[in-house]
Amino acid sequence: MEIQFQNTNFRADKKLLNLIIQKLNKLEHYYDKIIAASVYLKVQKSEDKVNKVIEIKMNVSNSTLFVEAHDRTFENALDRAEDALKSQLIKYKEKVSQASI
Repeated sequence: MEIQFQNTNFRADKKLLNLIIQKLNKLEHYYDKIIAASVYLKVQKSEDKVNKVIEIKMNVSNSTLFVEAHDRTFENALDRAEDALKSQLIKYKEKVSQASI
């Protein structure tokens, strides 16, 4: 799977990027036809401390999955995004397998 990163309003460190790569690669366990993923990391200017945003657009065969998560830290937002993508991948895999029957 090819993973592209974009940062807005900050510079992401290697540790965070490696964590994202590791978590996204684990998702291939649920559906092995993931083609690519685009990860957008943003720090929003707000008075609220929940200003870290992660958006993940994942291209799978014949479809695109999208998730957006907000939290105090990128790590927590990544965990929430990973859970959402996991459930989307499971649903998509079921849909594809039912369509092929």
